[in-house]
Amino acid sequence: MPLIMQLRSFHRRRIAIPVTANSLVLDVGSGDKPHWRADVLVDRFPGAEHAIQRSGSQAARTPRPMFDADVTDMPFADKVFDYVICSHLLEHVLDPAAAIREMVRVSKAGYIEVPQAASSKIIDFPSHLWWCRYDGTTLEFEAKQGHAFDPEIESFVRRGPIERELNALIDRYFDDWVIAVSWTDDLAHRVVGTVDAALVEQVAIADVHHKNVETFAVRVLTKVFTVPQRSKRRKGPVLYDSIVKPEMRTGARHELEQRLYRSDAVN
Repeated sequence: MPLIMQLRSFHRRRIAIPVTANSLVLDVGSGDKPHWRADVLVDRFPGAEHAIQRSGSQAARTPRPMFDADVTDMPFADKVFDYVICSHLLEHVLDPAAAIREMVRVSKAGYIEVPQAASSKIIDFPSHLWWCRYDGTTLEFEAKQGHAFDPEIESFVRRGPIERELNALIDRYFDDWVIAVSWTDDLAHRVVGTVDAALVEQVAIADVHHKNVETFAVRVLTKVFTVPQRSKRRKGPVLYDSIVKPEMRTGARHELEQRLYRSDAVN
């Protein structure tokens, strides 16, 4: 039964998406596991030197056009996207409220997924800056003041096989670990406190064990589950000038290519 639950959860979170074949979809913080339906990707830290920000491969993947841009100041025009996906990014950023406002600016609707505070206080990722909660209407971010909720408990968990067993348990009941929020037009949110500067410095030098096997499994499952979804893939090119802010437009009909774009240049 847990395996079936895992597969259903994966399909619901990673495959099912309420868009049509004509919809333009953005994945913000796409990292090494970009969403299968995304037409455009955004990742501020695509290089392997920022591996701490990812749980899988060290570098981000660019199977579609990717913009190296700040999530709080993206280079896109207002409401140009039909749907935006933001999965496990906001707990990493310094200003999640600004990031949400920017996603609401560039897209008509979207999906946000973050780890919930209760489970993160048991076992957390090294680069998380916020405890996340959702009461059904408002997404709340409470600033962490230290790497762990309880250093003694963290030290105990990290020893021996306990961490591995806890991770396996979380993977089996992933829906109980995450907060998944779909929104249209706007999303109520609240930020409590400010992140301690010492924690930001600690995150920058933290070590993380990459789950490359898990990343491979995600890619395989995505390929299998998306076979019947091919009709939902968007057909035709996306023009650079059709999605960027007016002041960034070139007047030429440049089609986006499968490569990394800096937000201030076409070439």
